[in-house]
Amino acid sequence: MNKENILKGGEFLLKETKAEDIFIPEEFSEEQHMIAQTCTDFLEQEVYPILDRIDSQEEGLMSYLLKQSGELGLLGVSIPEEYEGFDQDFVTSMLASEYMGAGYSFSVAYSAHTGIGSLPIVYYGNEEQKAKYLPKLATGELTSAYCLTEPNAGSDANSGKTKAVLSEDGKHYILNGQKMWITNGGFADIMIVFAKLDNDRVLSAFIVERKFSGLKFNPEEKKMGIKGSSTVQIFFNDCKVPVENLLGKRGGGFRIALNILHMGRIKLGGTVLGAAKLAITQSVNYANERKQFGTAISSFGAIKYKIAEQVIKTWVTESSVYRVGANIDSTIQALKEQGYEKGKATIEGIAQYAIEAAFLKVFGSESLNYIVDEAVQIFGGMGFSSETNVDRAYRDSRINRIFEGTNEINRLLVVDTTIKKALKEGFDVTRYSNSILKDLQKGEIEKVPVEYYAQKKFYINNYKKAALLLLGVVSEKFKRHLTSEQEILFNVSDIIMQVYPAESSLLRIEKLEKMKGADAVALYKDIVDVFIYDAADTIRKCGYDAINSFAEGDENEKLINYIEMFTKVAPVNIKEARRRIADRVIEENKYCF
Repeated sequence: MNKENILKGGEFLLKETKAEDIFIPEEFSEEQHMIAQTCTDFLEQEVYPILDRIDSQEEGLMSYLLKQSGELGLLGVSIPEEYEGFDQDFVTSMLASEYMGAGYSFSVAYSAHTGIGSLPIVYYGNEEQKAKYLPKLATGELTSAYCLTEPNAGSDANSGKTKAVLSEDGKHYILNGQKMWITNGGFADIMIVFAKLDNDRVLSAFIVERKFSGLKFNPEEKKMGIKGSSTVQIFFNDCKVPVENLLGKRGGGFRIALNILHMGRIKLGGTVLGAAKLAITQSVNYANERKQFGTAISSFGAIKYKIAEQVIKTWVTESSVYRVGANIDSTIQALKEQGYEKGKATIEGIAQYAIEAAFLKVFGSESLNYIVDEAVQIFGGMGFSSETNVDRAYRDSRINRIFEGTNEINRLLVVDTTIKKALKEGFDVTRYSNSILKDLQKGEIEKVPVEYYAQKKFYINNYKKAALLLLGVVSEKFKRHLTSEQEILFNVSDIIMQVYPAESSLLRIEKLEKMKGADAVALYKDIVDVFIYDAADTIRKCGYDAINSFAEGDENEKLINYIEMFTKVAPVNIKEARRRIADRVIEENKYCF
């Protein structure tokens, strides 16, 4: 991978990426595979045998499991070596998140502890704070939580009412307020708490220990899914926090929260992969065992369709999250070479890909929702029974569309951030849109290439043009009022959300073919063919819906024609392609891609 050719966040819409410049999962090192296997072994030995005990929230069990995983080093993947961690790169931490993502409720506790509960100290803590807390967070001696959400401050986090004032002797901050939906809150030893100092307009962040006075914890919430994870409300009643426990600078809390959310969103795209692959394996296991009309239901075309779609959504998500994960690592390394300290370089590197973080969170969580829903359908009546784990998977999946900012908020962020980033970094989307319009008005029709990769790249480039065209048109049409046009923003966001996975998947098989030969990627081409073919339909529908919402007459007709032109693709025998994909999984009796 050439670092000089790594695109900045959002640039995939404007520039072409070469296959050799992306990372693909087939390039994982032996050490990374060992970490993944350790995660799998831990789940199989420590978690799966006691899922019912976990879901009943047996006292002390979740914190015990976290400590057990800490003894294996699994809590310290992203913590620096000098603080008892392993200091692995972002891709490796993503890989650990993926494999732990198959752990049902445990994966939620693990992700909260290793991500939002520990990384604020890794990235923003001073030396004293790091030395005091990180070694024990890495081993599991201490467990952690993240306290941002309040009853009236969810997506609008900065509207929180929790206050902090300096004590008369200047030794403590006195916190008063309430936090809710706090994962690990029922047992966490330390909490990253956000509050406004005095009359500040923006948040500050504090490290609060459970043993501090003035803390009250409500009973565990009763939830639809992730029942084994701890979720409580926490009240701060004159809670005394030593002044040395201010995390980062005064007023820097909102920036901490924002950057940690970027990280959490991308990581969620990886976490859902573990749950998705497990659900597919469970689906095909049951389909191979269950017989109707004297034959296994896995032989039925309707079931093969479902299994193939499960595989396609999982594989393209995987292609996307590891591509951006490696881009983050390259950006972090480049910033370090420019003189940035490791923590600051990491934060800036992750923030660079805020657009990708937002849409991969949406794409991944909605893919998993489809996968577990179809798993229940394949199981039929047994899927609706709590005797099977697909019941648990179905309920657990639902929270992912709410975690780390709702999917609605993230869809809005995709477009808003793209436009703002474009203006800030000098590539005005309106200018690009006008350039596309000028080319279209010339009436010149580009010839579709015949060669496989060139043809697919031609289609994807047209998808990019559709996204850029609409971005520019709606920006010009609504200007400052664009944020009020949420339905249109959703349409444009959903178009962008098809482009990146399509391109990532295509580049993956192109690189893989160069590594292993054409025979090795034949089935993967079926996955890419179906996805790009279906993406055209999704983009066409979203384009039509957006245009019909604001354009009339000649303008409407022209824009509709352009979208039609940009979404024209060659026919694909999707029935046979899906059957080939499903047949491989059915033969292997597990997810095998």
